[in-house]
Amino acid sequence: MYKIVKREELSSCVYRFEIEAPLIARARKPGQFVAIRLDEQGERFPLTICDADPLKGTLTLIYQSVGKSTVQFAGLQAGDSILDIVGPLGKPTHIEKFGSVVCIGGGIGVAPVYPIVQGMKRAGNKVISIIGARTKDLLILENEMRAASDALLVTTDDGSYIRKGFVSDVLKEIIARGDKIDLVVAIGPVPMMRVVCNVTREYNLKTMVSLNPIMLDATGMCGVCRVTVGGKTQFACVDGPEFDGHLVDFDELAKRLRTYLTEEKRAMEHYRGSPRCTDLAREALKQEK
Repeated sequence: MYKIVKREELSSCVYRFEIEAPLIARARKPGQFVAIRLDEQGERFPLTICDADPLKGTLTLIYQSVGKSTVQFAGLQAGDSILDIVGPLGKPTHIEKFGSVVCIGGGIGVAPVYPIVQGMKRAGNKVISIIGARTKDLLILENEMRAASDALLVTTDDGSYIRKGFVSDVLKEIIARGDKIDLVVAIGPVPMMRVVCNVTREYNLKTMVSLNPIMLDATGMCGVCRVTVGGKTQFACVDGPEFDGHLVDFDELAKRLRTYLTEEKRAMEHYRGSPRCTDLAREALKQEK
C-alpha cells in the first residue's frame, strides 16, 4: 500500500497528490510515468510523474479527473492509501545541452513538461516555456514553471489571463522574431501537439511530443498503447512515451483514444450510483456535465 501524504486541488478537477513511494522517488527521471491501481476492483491507469523528493521518499502526481478512475482518485484524502504503484515506467526524456529549448505545456500537459524544463535547465540549456489553458481557472504550475525557466509566456484560449490565444500562436511569434531554437518539446491535448508540430515542421525544428494512448498493463505486453510513428508500430509504454512529433500519426492516435468511449461512459454511470462515489467525486461529476 502507498500512503497519500498530501492532497491539493489546483483548479477545477485538477489535483496534486504527494504519495509515499521511496524506491520510485529515487529512481524516476523526467519523462517517466507510473501505473497506479486504487483498489482490487480498479483498473490500472498511467500518470506522469510531475516531481519527486528522494529524501522524503515521495512522488508528486498531477492529473485531471476526467473518467471513473481519476474521479475516484480525486475522492481520496491525505492518510488514505493506494493499492499498487508500478514504476518508473517509460523511457526518460533525452536531455543534453541542445542550446535553446522551447518547452510547451497545454492544460494538464504542463505537469509532465515541468520536470523536463528542470532537466533541460540543469543541462545548461536556455529554456523558454509556453503554458496555456482554456481559461485562467485551469492554468496550473505557473509559479513553478516561471522559477524553472529563463522565460515564461502564458496564454489562455478565452483571454481571461495574460493574453488571448493558443500556445502555438506564441510559438509562431517566437519563431517570427528570429529567436534561436534548437529543440521544441510539446505536451498536451492531441490537437495541440498536432498544431505545434505543423508549425515547427515548416521551419524544420526538431519537436518531441509525449503521447497519451490508452494503456492497460503499461509493460508492453497488452499492446493497447500502440501508436504509429514514422510508419512503424511503436508501444508508448516501452518505446515512449516521447516520440518525434513530425513522425507521429495523430489521426490514428485520436481515433484510438475514442475507442472505448461507450465503455468509459458506462463505467462512469455505474460508479455514479456506487456507494464508493464520495461527495467530492459527485461534485466533480456535476462539473463535467
